[in-house]
Amino acid sequence: MSTVYLIDASIYIFQAHFSPYTECYDAQNNDLSAVYGFTRFLLQFINRIKPSHIAIARDESLFSGFRHQLCPNYKSNRELPDENLKTQLDACALVCDAMGLANFASRVYEADDILGTLAARISRLENPKLAACIVSKDKDLAQLLVNERNYLWDFSGNRKRYRQDVFDEYGVYPEQFPDYLGLVGDSVDVISGVPSVGPVKAKALLSEFPTIEAIYENLSAVGELKFRGAKSLPIVLADNLAAAQLSKALATIECDVRNEDESFSSTSYEDLKVGLPDKTGFEDLLRELNFQNAERESLLYQFEKVFKIT
Repeated sequence: MSTVYLIDASIYIFQAHFSPYTECYDAQNNDLSAVYGFTRFLLQFINRIKPSHIAIARDESLFSGFRHQLCPNYKSNRELPDENLKTQLDACALVCDAMGLANFASRVYEADDILGTLAARISRLENPKLAACIVSKDKDLAQLLVNERNYLWDFSGNRKRYRQDVFDEYGVYPEQFPDYLGLVGDSVDVISGVPSVGPVKAKALLSEFPTIEAIYENLSAVGELKFRGAKSLPIVLADNLAAAQLSKALATIECDVRNEDESFSSTSYEDLKVGLPDKTGFEDLLRELNFQNAERESLLYQFEKVFKIT
């Protein structure tokens, strides 16, 4: 089985940035933990997996993406990166370049949409020996598991989830995940959902009706379902139709982005092949970021070891 690894970069960048176990500063005491931790993650990943094809999706759309046009409150609990973190985020892209890894970001689409579009394109190849592995611990990405080969991998926790695992955990199929989140909401992304509809009721509803649209087409039948609180649900759902529709729209990953301004929208399988590493570029970047000698030498040593550069 050949695998294309689609990496959700933000998970690993911010994990390093906020982790008390990953601390790195330059000579002027400016924080370099995010880029240092992300670089170490990539080197560890490549050394362990030895992948032939990789795509890395980075987030640059906070407060500028299309979902904010739908709902200004979306992800309103987040803060824009300060100048230091912005510099590190830009450096993470350059790290990917130096390693020969295809990487993408957008001011309109989120990393999820980049991953979704690439995963869908790989799945449309209909190659029974080709799988898409989405490297992330974000549950929202479960909706990308459109076949039995694709899977989610929380690399740090070493946990892999396939379609059946998603159903076993949430009681809904991956393709129903936008509907599930449209009902229960998602506090992490400030998606409201429908009041009083939690995971148990959402699971029960979606086991009878496959989508939110089907639920609303059968509101009279909802009250006859055999679970606690079913009788009052038709009124609650009717009163919150707009919230349910908006919540589903916000939770739905775009998997068919066609925009000539977005490089990922026209990227092919072959474009994701790991390229040649650029040791000089990597060394120059570490020097430009003013890494202290110990960390710079450590990263350079790992880079040479992983890419077998003498």
